[in-house]
Amino acid sequence: MIQQEIAKDLLRIGAVFLRPDQPFTWASGIKSPIYCDNRLTLSAPEVREHVENGLAQLVKEHFPECQMLMGTSTAGIAHAAITATILGLPMGYVRSSAKDHGRANRIEGRLDSDTKVVVVEDLISTAGSCIDVVEALREAQADVLGIVSIFTYGMQKGLDRIAAAHTVNYSLSNLDTLVDVAVEQGLITPEAKVRILTFRDNPSDESWIK
Repeated sequence: MIQQEIAKDLLRIGAVFLRPDQPFTWASGIKSPIYCDNRLTLSAPEVREHVENGLAQLVKEHFPECQMLMGTSTAGIAHAAITATILGLPMGYVRSSAKDHGRANRIEGRLDSDTKVVVVEDLISTAGSCIDVVEALREAQADVLGIVSIFTYGMQKGLDRIAAAHTVNYSLSNLDTLVDVAVEQGLITPEAKVRILTFRDNPSDESWIK
């Protein structure tokens, strides 16, 4: 299945780090046993091909009426461009804030009102950045069909935000699949898997940290 294959790809190229005994600190200050850097997929041609073909398949399967892809800035831009090339679709991207010069654009690329758009994101944790993009596109009168992404943690806050925005996300892989693969490959212990999923289910509770 695609979820397992992408999980194996991400682990093989070191795009995902699992360190329950040496937690990472996110910008929010939250301690995390996992760090994901999907930008590394761009530097691995075989994995990049799997990812972009997978994203294209998600769009074709779930959003066949899609007319344009919009990448999140900055991580989703390259993936939106490559996937749009595979699908023969136009693409653009949404800045985190409007430019302070020139035309002061926030949305880059020609976007007509009522264009049926799919947002391309690399990673979904709390979903704040991709929902911000969805809202910006809706303000520009685009018809946002949904989101496709490479990987999701499956955090409840992210799931709630996506639901509240009346949209949907389809990811190539997810944390549950990845930790199962990591256990099978001997990269983490079953006990570490439990600790990682405990973090995912309640990030503010640091009881998983030893």
